[in-house]
Amino acid sequence: MDLIKKLAGKFIVLDGPDGSGKSTQLRMLAESLAARKIDVHTTVDPGGTEIGQRIREILLSDSLKRMDVGCETLLFMASRAQLIGEVIEPAIQAGQVVLCDRFISATCAYQGARNVKIERILDLGRYAVRETWPDLTIIIDIPAEDGLLRVQSRSTCTGGPASQPDAMESRPLAYHQKVRELFLSLPGRYPGRVELIDGSGAPEQVHERVMEVISHVDF
Repeated sequence: MDLIKKLAGKFIVLDGPDGSGKSTQLRMLAESLAARKIDVHTTVDPGGTEIGQRIREILLSDSLKRMDVGCETLLFMASRAQLIGEVIEPAIQAGQVVLCDRFISATCAYQGARNVKIERILDLGRYAVRETWPDLTIIIDIPAEDGLLRVQSRSTCTGGPASQPDAMESRPLAYHQKVRELFLSLPGRYPGRVELIDGSGAPEQVHERVMEVISHVDF
């Protein structure tokens, strides 16, 4: 199938544990598709809108350390409701392929690791995003230990306050191990097609795996 026709109006999410390289892979995927003359819109969750960015700043700040997990979960969903209505649905209707850095899959893993049931998260998600779920979710898998080492290395290499681990990244290793387990559990229980790929190796190697899924998996 022609890739332009296959991807027109599709909603694709890249997700995974901290340090998995999902943001790098989203950028590489967007560049690769644009080079093929595919109309791409990229966005981020939480965020992607002015309202969503305000919510993101709360969620990734030190306020998260004092936040009830119910409040945390609902704030993520509020950002998504705005993102869907303001950005994603119009882009889909315009025939663009939408690439999003994280989505409800992340709440299943991160808030699920704080003992919120995935079924409850999905129910809240259905209210927030209505029928607009990803056509494809790619989970870039990496052991929690390796991911956190990447986060620490990134902070050390770039330096400066902005490069420090955010409130979510700063949680204990055991928490991140549970996050990974929950990401790996999503195929078959999360709406839409979910594909797991190995996030180890050089970014170019991981990109080849992402493109293999995009090109050959039906969704």
